[in-house]
Amino acid sequence: MLNLPEEFIEKYRRLLGDAAPAFLASFDQPSQGGFRVNPLKATPTATVDQATGKVPYVPTGYYGTVDGKSLDHVAGAIYSQEPSAMYVGEVVAPQPGERVLDLCAAPGGKTTHLVAKMKDTGLLVANEIFRKRAKVLAENLERWGTRSTVVMNESPAELEDQFPHFFDRILVDAPCSGEGMFRKEPAGIEYWKPDYPAECANRQRKILASAMKMLKPGGILVYSTCTFAPEEDEQNLAWLLKTYPDLRTVPIKKYPGMDAGRPDWADNNPALADAVRLFPHHIQGEGHFIAKLQNGDPQPAPAPTKRRRKKKRRQQRSGLDKAAQAEFAAVRDALFPDYQPGRLLTFGDQLYALPAGMPADLDGMTILRPGLHLGTLKKRRFEPALAWALASDPATCPATLTLDHDQWRQYVHGDVVKVDQARPNGWYLLTCDGFAAGFGKLVGTTVKNFYPKGLRF
Repeated sequence: MLNLPEEFIEKYRRLLGDAAPAFLASFDQPSQGGFRVNPLKATPTATVDQATGKVPYVPTGYYGTVDGKSLDHVAGAIYSQEPSAMYVGEVVAPQPGERVLDLCAAPGGKTTHLVAKMKDTGLLVANEIFRKRAKVLAENLERWGTRSTVVMNESPAELEDQFPHFFDRILVDAPCSGEGMFRKEPAGIEYWKPDYPAECANRQRKILASAMKMLKPGGILVYSTCTFAPEEDEQNLAWLLKTYPDLRTVPIKKYPGMDAGRPDWADNNPALADAVRLFPHHIQGEGHFIAKLQNGDPQPAPAPTKRRRKKKRRQQRSGLDKAAQAEFAAVRDALFPDYQPGRLLTFGDQLYALPAGMPADLDGMTILRPGLHLGTLKKRRFEPALAWALASDPATCPATLTLDHDQWRQYVHGDVVKVDQARPNGWYLLTCDGFAAGFGKLVGTTVKNFYPKGLRF
């Protein structure tokens, strides 16, 4: 049984009335695991076969658990995500080709959902203010396999100067008091105190204010939390509507077990009922709040304004010299001869392909991944990166080597892999069960292993 603070219990007895006993009893029930399938990759049959059911409001969602060392997970065919949290991406509903910002993106569950909904087209900027969490975000997006995503490590206040009125859709999955995750992550109870939700609400309003400066006229803002606290939910939604008169709520579809927002927990504005609450005693998942708003009517894009440049030292960023271009082209022609990246950029010795729509002027931006990581420029050679493999369709590669499951385990362990039949030496895309697993360099009948050391197991 969870040791909930007495002030927490009394607060929700007061707010929920007759529903409070069932709500409080739900904290003693086990949390519900889930995962989403990556529609951009082959079907992960092994994991889907172990699912305990479909999540009714997410076409790619399943109930069940994920083996973090399985081929399905390592190849990015699935993402472990709590079922209630899955509904956020469905509400954002980004369209292919749009410019989308996930402002508080780590660890990346909702971001990967947005990538899938966008069919990995357009531009998705995934931002996380904390460096360590931003690195986790980048790793999860790499495994998912995306070419259209830029991972940034900025504060919302800094970003607003970089992207004025730039995005078609913005998701603010705000850092919150985490009440909705107490059952799944009991350690969060230790940080809770009666005035903690109000403290969080104040920080959330600052983040939302930055988001509004980056949202296009007519654009969509989705605000979500994993807390039950009205201070962070309906009361912040009411604040948005009062502060930004052009904003209007967009009704969110309520599936069975979902509750409407509670106007009586804020200023009694009936528009607050357009939001959705997910309570663990009503739905098979944890606690969530989601609101969707539109920023007036679409208007012609304003003229670009000159961005303020931050005076911080950054890694050298440049294009490719002729020698490097030739080295990259030789590997590309062998692996993906039809691949034509739009803009190539080097960060030190690392080569990236920038997504279309990303501003070419990157000075002053703190970027961890400026698009698809293609590889490393070595002395007189180019070494392709795992990210390029995971973002690729094996059917487009004329140089593939199929591994069985034992060989795949050797590969992700960092061992050399032996093949039975000799073929021309060179780079190959390694596959297993139809999934791209990484790159290897064949010499005779030995596949030299280039799987990143930090990911081996």
